Amino acid sequence: MRILPQPQRHDMLNMPLIHPQFDPIALHITQNFGIHWYGLMYLLGFLAFFALGRYQIKHKTWFGWTNEMLDDALFYGALGVILGGRIGYVLFYQLSGFIQQPLDILKVWQGGMSFHGGFLGVLIAMIFFNKKHGLIKTAGQPWLKIMDFVAPLVPIGLGAGRMGNFINGELWGRATNSTYGMIFPQVDNIARHPSQLYEFVLEGIVLFTLLWIYSRKQRPIGAISALFLIGYGSFRFLVEFTRQPDSQLGLLQLGLSMGQWLSLPMVVLGIWMWAKANQHKFG
Repeated sequence: MRILPQPQRHDMLNMPLIHPQFDPIALHITQNFGIHWYGLMYLLGFLAFFALGRYQIKHKTWFGWTNEMLDDALFYGALGVILGGRIGYVLFYQLSGFIQQPLDILKVWQGGMSFHGGFLGVLIAMIFFNKKHGLIKTAGQPWLKIMDFVAPLVPIGLGAGRMGNFINGELWGRATNSTYGMIFPQVDNIARHPSQLYEFVLEGIVLFTLLWIYSRKQRPIGAISALFLIGYGSFRFLVEFTRQPDSQLGLLQLGLSMGQWLSLPMVVLGIWMWAKANQHKFG
């Protein structure tokens, strides 16, 4: 019997990883219906928002929030994330495709959510939230103070969403042109950047850590929101260099992706807000 040579340890370390090809459905209920991992990641994000929000209400009393306000913010925010994220994806990335198949816009479980659309959706949702609770009118607090409370609660959900992308095997990275990386068999046999995991770490874990530590004591109004804009915009801009551009768009002007062009205004606005906040111009 012929004995095949076993790969050496150093050879194994230089081999690219293989995407595990997870089943995107976590629980099969019927043949045509099940609970998707992607949806569970959104649920995890909303639960984290609720739990961390309760902690902030108890330990960061200067925000002046109540449990009832948090419940309403979660409701309005969830609507903003889902509707804004889906509509933003259609407008920014797949407009022509959805014009041809308009009912596909309802298939949220298949992925296809835009952070920037969801971000705009949350901003609009918080306007309605503020009108209900009258924070600006009754307390003299600018709308930014609402976003200062909300900002540290968001990154866990962002990270969970990127993990959902990874489980689905979507939004893979560019080719590494080396043995480093991960092979996504549904794409090709080339080692690629696992850009979903980069975003999970940067936009989820690192951004949450920065915001949570920074918000441990009272800051000038707008400063926490500014840090969120700078942090997310910067991390997303950098990771996009390793992420495969959307096939229907490719790279745009100056060789930048749509995600980078949408993130640049966040960084610029965040820097401007940071300067104004630390001059106490929003208080």
